[in-house]
Amino acid sequence: MFEISEYIGIIAFAMSGFFVGVKNRLDLLGVLISTFLTALGGGVIRDVIVDRPPFTFTHTYPALTILLVMLGLIIFQFHKRNSIENKPLFILSDSIGLISFSISGAIIGLEAGFNLTGVIATSFITAVGGGIARDVIINEIPFVLKTGFYGTIAILIALTVYLLKSFDQLHILSMTIVFVVFLTLRLVAYYQKWSIPLK
Repeated sequence: MFEISEYIGIIAFAMSGFFVGVKNRLDLLGVLISTFLTALGGGVIRDVIVDRPPFTFTHTYPALTILLVMLGLIIFQFHKRNSIENKPLFILSDSIGLISFSISGAIIGLEAGFNLTGVIATSFITAVGGGIARDVIINEIPFVLKTGFYGTIAILIALTVYLLKSFDQLHILSMTIVFVVFLTLRLVAYYQKWSIPLK
């Protein structure tokens, strides 16, 4: 279950990082760094926190998957400006990455024996850590700080996964339902411009 969520997240966030890099007119190396940071950065930070070798450093497929995604996007010319302006594709890939990594981060927190606070932390870091690192190096305000229902989704997913585990209902079907429900919530929240007011 963890690896399914992890690879879905890697593919989706690789696309998201690619689009962000191209949008900011980075060169090939810059786009490569943006793509890898977005797809793998949060997972590396998470694994360091739970004191285990980073998943991407012990498995070949994460890096290979990212390179194949980048190659496909370049071959089909998604680096052209008119393709990048296809905003729904970016929002969809970013949202899928957010949900998938939130789930895999929460699962890792549970496997590490963390309490609710720890599970929320590993879920949040996995989901947004790479994006924050990417935005910092390209001198942008992190995406998670500009939209009210982004990081909140990761927290809600962590809480849901923790409760499902508590009631012994953590399985493929329940995780699929969690994925679909929160992906729908994220997309609705984005297009309806939902936010959490400061006041």
